[in-house]
Amino acid sequence: MLIRFKQLFTIKGYLLFIVCMLLLGIGISITMPYLSLYSIEKLDMSAASFGIFMAISSLSGVFINSFIGKRSDSGLNRKWIIELAIIASAINYVCFILFHNYFILLLLITLFNGLGAAAMPQIFAYAQESASASKSSDKTFALSTLRSLFSLGFLIGPLGGTIILKLAGYNGLFIATSIIFLFLAAIVFFFLQKSPKPVHTSVKKMERVPTPSLKTKQIRYPYIAFIILFGVNAINGINTPLFIVHEFHGSYSLVGIIASLCAGLEIPIMIILGLLSSKITNHTLMIISCFIGGIYFLVLTTATHSWILIAAQIFQAIFVAIVMGNGLSYFSDLIPNSPGLSATVYSNGSIIGRLVGNLGGGLLANFIGFRYVNLVCFILVMLSFFILWRVSAHEKLEVSRGNTPSI
Repeated sequence: MLIRFKQLFTIKGYLLFIVCMLLLGIGISITMPYLSLYSIEKLDMSAASFGIFMAISSLSGVFINSFIGKRSDSGLNRKWIIELAIIASAINYVCFILFHNYFILLLLITLFNGLGAAAMPQIFAYAQESASASKSSDKTFALSTLRSLFSLGFLIGPLGGTIILKLAGYNGLFIATSIIFLFLAAIVFFFLQKSPKPVHTSVKKMERVPTPSLKTKQIRYPYIAFIILFGVNAINGINTPLFIVHEFHGSYSLVGIIASLCAGLEIPIMIILGLLSSKITNHTLMIISCFIGGIYFLVLTTATHSWILIAAQIFQAIFVAIVMGNGLSYFSDLIPNSPGLSATVYSNGSIIGRLVGNLGGGLLANFIGFRYVNLVCFILVMLSFFILWRVSAHEKLEVSRGNTPSI
């Protein structure tokens, strides 16, 4: 295991990718628990208007990501795409301090959040290209490890945000977040080299590889499945705390224990799954994740004691670790010659899934109750299972030589 970890650092720039993903995770998550509170308490938004605000700004990330992603594989230097995205993220958080008019803030956040959304998929794409250029045989493990560092940032960020908020208030929190992104931008500017040229192993030099399309079932079916899985995870994030408090009459401390336990388990599981990548295909892992996720939601549907919820977090952690940690590698396997596009497809699927889940989770709970939301999640996970089952585990995207519409 240690030997495989050491071999990751033979990938050019891998240590830098680790630092970037950790800082990116911290920067994104540090304000996340407090953004709704700030918007409602300080900017006088209603809960509904805040929901619309977040929905529009999230969708902008999908559209701008798609625009950048399908062009980033055509020879653009990823370093400058990443640099632009990180600086846009820094400006994004300053806007919350400078502008308090709802429509002006919505316009600016939609623009800068959309541009900033490209940072993570482009760093992953750069890492994938670097692994190919370094002739690494452990790309899945490399990407899974980077994804686990991003998750580690999500553990550190909210804790740091709580401390900063107590010491310096909301303005201090947004300024600190912008400083993190500016520090990351400086690291990228001074230390990240020009991105390596994409390695196309099966394409002749003079052949132009058409951009793959969502009309191709090898991409479309997994894309739909991932949107569902990310949506289910978002619904679970909303419903489980309410389920614990209202159905089990549990304390907020119990909510915190369960959330922390799941998050803490995810990171080592992601690394272990990366180590198993040479023995189990990413497609097989995705099908396993659906099966394990189904067990988790069935357990929650029938649970009668709080200790059962605590024990069930091992299933939730495995489910999330596979979807989050191996999802990118799954799309990289499908579209091996387009790292920017594969990372963008994964990123967009996560954004749309979280958006649908966040909007739908509360509505479901209102209509059918907290317990039966888990049953709906079970059905959705099984739907993803059957969608992925339809796609052959060994079926890679075949790109014809004709013109194929792009994503």
